[in-house]
Amino acid sequence: MWHVEPTDQWQKDVRFYEKKRPDELAAILRNLERYLSQLRNVPNSRSLAAGYLHKEPMGVVAVDQKGGGRNLQETRLYTYADDTKQVVYLITIGNKDSQADDIALSKEFVRGLREPEK
Repeated sequence: MWHVEPTDQWQKDVRFYEKKRPDELAAILRNLERYLSQLRNVPNSRSLAAGYLHKEPMGVVAVDQKGGGRNLQETRLYTYADDTKQVVYLITIGNKDSQADDIALSKEFVRGLREPEK
């Protein structure tokens, strides 16, 4: 059964979005629930495709705000699904202005997961 593991950065981002962009947060959280529901019905996370999902480098998937209403700021929740552990890591939330930094942070997070512990 799939479950989620939020990062400290994600928790910090949620607090910001709750105050400053609650509609965008609600939209991406709805789409996150859709994503998790779909994961339960596919053989692996890489086989999923939907209009609100964006494949990023290193297996990162961005969940956006589509379907949440009109005039929402473009917002993405960066995730990484580990098929072996059936865990979806919630890495960070950002908008178009922070997209490059968010992707870089997400790639670094995934590198950390993949490297053997020393």
